[in-house]
Amino acid sequence: MTLRAEIAQSWRRAELSGLKPDSPADRLAGADVADIDTRSRLLRAADPVLNEISRHLQDTRLSVLLADRDCRIVARRYGDRTLERALDAVSAVPGCRFSEEVSGTNSLATPHEVRRGVAVHGDEHFLDALKPFTCYGHPITNPATGRLEGVLDITGLVEDANPLLAPFLLQAVTDIERRLLDGSNLAQQRLLAAFQAAQHRSSAVLALGEDVVLANSAAVDLVDPADHPMLRELSRTRRGVRRVRLSSGTEVEVRMEAVSVNAGMLFELAPLRPAYSAATRRRTPESVVPADVEDRLRRSAVARRRVLITGEPGTGRGAATTALAGSQPIARADAGDVALVGEAEWAARVERLAATHQGLVVVRDAHLLSPLAVSRLARLLDTTSAWFAFTARHDAAGEGAGEVDAELLARLHRRVELPPLRARRGDIPTLARAVLASVHPDGTPRLTAGALELLAAQPWPGNLRELETVLTDVTEGRSAGDVTARDLAPLCPVTTTAPALSGWQQAEYEAITRALAAVGGNKVQAARDLGISRSTLYNRIRTLHITTI
Repeated sequence: MTLRAEIAQSWRRAELSGLKPDSPADRLAGADVADIDTRSRLLRAADPVLNEISRHLQDTRLSVLLADRDCRIVARRYGDRTLERALDAVSAVPGCRFSEEVSGTNSLATPHEVRRGVAVHGDEHFLDALKPFTCYGHPITNPATGRLEGVLDITGLVEDANPLLAPFLLQAVTDIERRLLDGSNLAQQRLLAAFQAAQHRSSAVLALGEDVVLANSAAVDLVDPADHPMLRELSRTRRGVRRVRLSSGTEVEVRMEAVSVNAGMLFELAPLRPAYSAATRRRTPESVVPADVEDRLRRSAVARRRVLITGEPGTGRGAATTALAGSQPIARADAGDVALVGEAEWAARVERLAATHQGLVVVRDAHLLSPLAVSRLARLLDTTSAWFAFTARHDAAGEGAGEVDAELLARLHRRVELPPLRARRGDIPTLARAVLASVHPDGTPRLTAGALELLAAQPWPGNLRELETVLTDVTEGRSAGDVTARDLAPLCPVTTTAPALSGWQQAEYEAITRALAAVGGNKVQAARDLGISRSTLYNRIRTLHITTI
């Protein structure tokens, strides 16, 4: 059978996900079923339209199914019980996720994947179990935001195929999108009303909706757009009153209040007396080292403590040694040079530095030192008063730093661990600006609030170095003007709709992405390597919003 191009491409995607045409469809209902949020914006907009459609479906063997932005079926209407039973048999039931990697080619999954209307007839379905059906599906887009909200599908038996199904469904999609727009407008009106009601307060008032930012003059002066992602993230996990530090270094008390359902959040911010403004003033705007780490390094510098600085590649170990040295000169010896010049010559160079250099001597990548080099270095540390620091690298699994020889570790005073960028999401707006300032010293392009939110949503396995690469690429040839989320989107595949991850979820995310990368994206092999079932892997990919594969 010759397949249309869009159907053939969908079949290929299904095969890469490990599906086979004879895979049983009845397994889907047990693989990835979740409760439905009946108060969701999509369902509130679609329910009246679906109820109207159900009147027209009476005495027909047709069904309309609605899926959300995760391609999970959240509602269905049907005209005949026979079709209801047929849909139940292939797991096309509310709560079941019907994406391409689990259900193959069909008019819920494929429109969700390609973001356009798709008809799938009979044998064009990838799974044999779905071949008795004919269907047409079309994505639902929120006109206010341009974001995908879901997919609407009309399904019948092959013998009931009708070319009028597509325009009938398109009219329903248009009605749902209009109601989504009306709902967005109503949400904005409620947010505006809440903001206006708070204007009598003397403090800074900020309202953040899905695509709306409202601020009084005090909030404009106090809150930078770089702070918006941090405040949005804070509101997802906390309510009430919280103390935070803004990107300017100002400590504020934030009172958070939800404005109706899905309308947004109202923030009231009051500056506090600077509890640690002295530490803030000491930090330079270009610093990429976390404030608490920099404070520890400064205290170590006062007593000229020997410090081991560890972290994943790209976390800023070089910047940390600069912060440790402060105004003192730095001399560096790279442990990787031992293989080039020999252990004796390398150790002699370090001994000369210890005897002549008045500032900080940094031994980089100390985990690479040979046993003989470690022994000579240990003897030197026992006799010299020179000021030493060491850096060592470990990977995302925490491996590598333990390889620093115990003989060397015993002669160090303090160990400082640099957190990965994924653990510093609140710092990303400030870090991004610092990186841009170093890349464009003569004129720094401005990052919009949407761009900063998108940057904060990324996993950044390459840490600060990867962030610098992305910002350098997106601003190449540009010295001014706004950098928007649209500019960054090709380089930042994780959307801002992805939820914040807990520490355990972040560990899951990294394990799964590493496993997928190791097998070229083959989910069947990745599931086998991880020791989990394929359905469990699909469930975790969806829950963790893993979209970088």
